Amino acid sequence: MYENSFPNKRYEHTLQFLRKHINTNESILDLGVKNPFTEIMEQDGYKVENTNGEDLDFDFSSVLNSEAEVVTAFEIFEHLLSPLHILSNVKSKKLVASIPLKLWFSPAYRSKTDKWDRHYHEFEDWQFDWLLEKAGWKIQESQKWTNPVKKIGIRPLLRLFTPRYYIVYATRT
Repeated sequence: MYENSFPNKRYEHTLQFLRKHINTNESILDLGVKNPFTEIMEQDGYKVENTNGEDLDFDFSSVLNSEAEVVTAFEIFEHLLSPLHILSNVKSKKLVASIPLKLWFSPAYRSKTDKWDRHYHEFEDWQFDWLLEKAGWKIQESQKWTNPVKKIGIRPLLRLFTPRYYIVYATRT
């Protein structure tokens, strides 16, 4: 997936945010299959279990059967048709989640070869906040950051100052 573009900046921001809100002695259920960031969390001392690749629009068993104290969801909700359902079923009291933000100058992402690698939602921050509120979460802190690329052009220039990622720490209401 990241053959030529490992997201170092995104991972650095995400790990700093996670460290600020979650202790390494708290167990984590990370929505999505094991990935490079799972390994980074484990190397940082976190105990992480992942979901198993099931369709989280329909199958909530990993969430319902987990005893994890924290659920993390890094760039997964944009792939779901209805993230409200999984968010409503989370038993944990803490959530750390991030999404790529909708960019007015770029269309929604869609892989032509991988049906799982598509964005159904391209959220604005207020939309994600509303989704979390409706699912019973209260945002305690949020951050945004840009994702500049080393290219020349209008879009790369816009990426210098347009936030691309949004991360939240939320607790159950």
